[in-house]
Amino acid sequence: MTTNKVAWKQDRILAANSGNNPMVLAKMKSGFAVMGDTQFLPGYCVLLPSIEVNTLNDLDIKQRSEYLLDMSIIGDAISAVCDPKRINYSIYGNTDAYLHAHIFPRYEWEPAGNLSKPVWQYSKEKWTNSRYLYSDVEHLSLKENLIKKLNELTKQLY
Repeated sequence: MTTNKVAWKQDRILAANSGNNPMVLAKMKSGFAVMGDTQFLPGYCVLLPSIEVNTLNDLDIKQRSEYLLDMSIIGDAISAVCDPKRINYSIYGNTDAYLHAHIFPRYEWEPAGNLSKPVWQYSKEKWTNSRYLYSDVEHLSLKENLIKKLNELTKQLY
């Protein structure tokens, strides 16, 4: 299954809450850990909140704390499963104007010109070429390993 141009993408949070978002890895305290649409950096994930809000600042202090903790737990899972050099965390909301956090593994094997820059500076082709889009054929094992690790971590930490 290639996950592009399907109905659940119109409202990813609603689809996650209703069990119709196939990219969901785990239910977290603050929302949902999901696979990133593109996997040119294997293990790229996104944290969607349980409720749609514009920014992190729209959450109360307890909700913010849970959200940021969940973001870091996803980073722990990616680190354990993918063994990257580091994890980058990003919250923007400029293109998709609702709170969501990007969790990117960064690897030693990345081109030197990209490794020292934000992932957004990768070419448009990396973001849009079907070769890099998530598919069960290419990425199901990675997805299953992330699910397993997230389940272990949330049982241990919650």
